[in-house]
Amino acid sequence: MTEGNFVDYVKIFVSSGKGGRGSAHLHREKYVAKGGPDGGDGGHGGHVYIKGNKNLWTLFHLKFTKHVKAEHGGDGSANRSTGADGQHAVIEVPLGSIIRDAETNEVIFEIVEDGQTEIIAEGGKGGLGNWNFRTSTNQTPRYAQPGIPLQERDIIVELKVLADVGLVGFPNAGKSTLLSVITAAKPKIADYPFTTLKPNLGIVAYRDFQSFVVADIPGIIEGAAEGKGLGHRFLRHIERNAVLLFLIPADEKDYAKAYEILLDELKRYNPELLVKPRLVAISKSDLLDDELKAELKASLQKVWNFPFLFISSAAQQGLVTLKDQLWEMLNREEVI
Repeated sequence: MTEGNFVDYVKIFVSSGKGGRGSAHLHREKYVAKGGPDGGDGGHGGHVYIKGNKNLWTLFHLKFTKHVKAEHGGDGSANRSTGADGQHAVIEVPLGSIIRDAETNEVIFEIVEDGQTEIIAEGGKGGLGNWNFRTSTNQTPRYAQPGIPLQERDIIVELKVLADVGLVGFPNAGKSTLLSVITAAKPKIADYPFTTLKPNLGIVAYRDFQSFVVADIPGIIEGAAEGKGLGHRFLRHIERNAVLLFLIPADEKDYAKAYEILLDELKRYNPELLVKPRLVAISKSDLLDDELKAELKASLQKVWNFPFLFISSAAQQGLVTLKDQLWEMLNREEVI
């Protein structure tokens, strides 16, 4: 998914540096007939590191990076001189990145903290020079160790957006409009399905200079857990959200059924998502008059035992209450 400047998936070939060869040099000098071994050790090959950077929000900077290689270690030389160590290569990624082996699809590790640094390809150790192999019975060893070979592999870097609140709903539920109203984000907004093809992040300014992050995630359709529509490309972003805000438009024919479909897709993708605190907002409620809202509220209270409210982004209705409820949910003790 690489629309605009948002990239959440890249594949990179990484290669560490090989260790330098040890030297088998024998000391020779004008007045020293048999100087003995003085070959130095080879230098260590560079590692390839993955490092978390809290200032990054996307993998866009890696979009055109296909190969990352560390430097090889230098060879040892005379006078017990050790070869230079190879320079390390560092790949910086946003927090929430998952590193997978491209062949097995196995998760190698996750980057969740700023400055967290992990080795993805270890540099080879330098070989020992012949100076290390001298003994009382073998005072002139004419051999040395080669350096340890490099490591290379194809990896996949996959980003799961880190946000406090994730917006969940069908296409055209009003998620992008809500994000544009309660934050300074400017997502693409239009009246057709899948306007949002990539997650959009926005920071909600709250009371006393406090704030929280909201992620507008592409709309869910039935069968998304099996990969239909945008499928797994967006569902993985929901896994990182602390609170889920379900948006159901006021012109939906059956609110309860729409909610159950959304919930079922999340359950089939990852049952652990159902443990997250959730709030339901009936969007576009400026289409409803007060009498109809009261009737709908009474009927929904009979089938829903969780909080819900009516909002309208266009008419600026219910947004203060929405932010208050989200803030309260985010700051409960059970929310991590």
